[in-house]
This record gives sequence, C-alpha cells and structure tokens, in this order.
Amino acid sequence: MSNDPRAALQALVSAFEEHLVAASNRRSDDDPAVDGAYIAIADAFDAYEEALYDAYDEVTPLTVFAEDDDSDDDSEDEDDDSDDEDSDEELLEDNEMLDEDLVDEEDYEDLDDPGGARSGR
Repeated sequence: MSNDPRAALQALVSAFEEHLVAASNRRSDDDPAVDGAYIAIADAFDAYEEALYDAYDEVTPLTVFAEDDDSDDDSEDEDDDSDDEDSDEELLEDNEMLDEDLVDEEDYEDLDDPGGARSGR
C-alpha cells in the first residue's frame, strides 16, 4: 500500500466508481457486489485519510460509519444505561452535537411576532 496521498485519492475515486457500477447493476437487496464495493470505499477512504495525515498532518471532515451489529447487544447487561450515555458522548467528533446542544425553539417564539413586540404580558 502506498503512502502517497494522490495514489490513495485515486484509489478512493476508483472505489466510488466501482460502487456506482455495482449499485446500478444490483440484483437484490443483499447483492454481494454492492456490499463489497461499500466495504472497498470504507477501506480506500481509511487509506487516503492515513496517507493524507502522514504526508501533510491533515485530515478530511468526513467520517466512515460502521454498521450497527445487534447480535453483540444480546450479551450485554441492559440495566447499565449510564455507561451507554457516557460511551455515546465519547464517540462524538468535535463537530458533532448532542441533543442538549440544540437550540430550543420555544426560546425564540416571541421573535416570530411580525410587529417585533415581545409577548411578555
């Protein structure tokens, strides 16, 4: 495997092109060609990201998401909800937000008044 970012980028573009071909020729919902092309994109992206970082100490703003595997969840203790919340926060990237970070629309209802008057009566 090359650590040249240009070669890694070309491999990523090729993986995207192969995925397009596989998706356009899909024979079923579980077509192994599409699944393989999906994995090839993830692998090519990881290689590109690593080559980019090694060469220029830079990363992309993109993240590859792994599919949820529910089969492993059966063996876990379902009463341990506090650990789940902590681990979810650890998985967030710097540019992602939690629900509590979102703006509450009720805080801005009085701004919707076309006259500009506040409804504090």
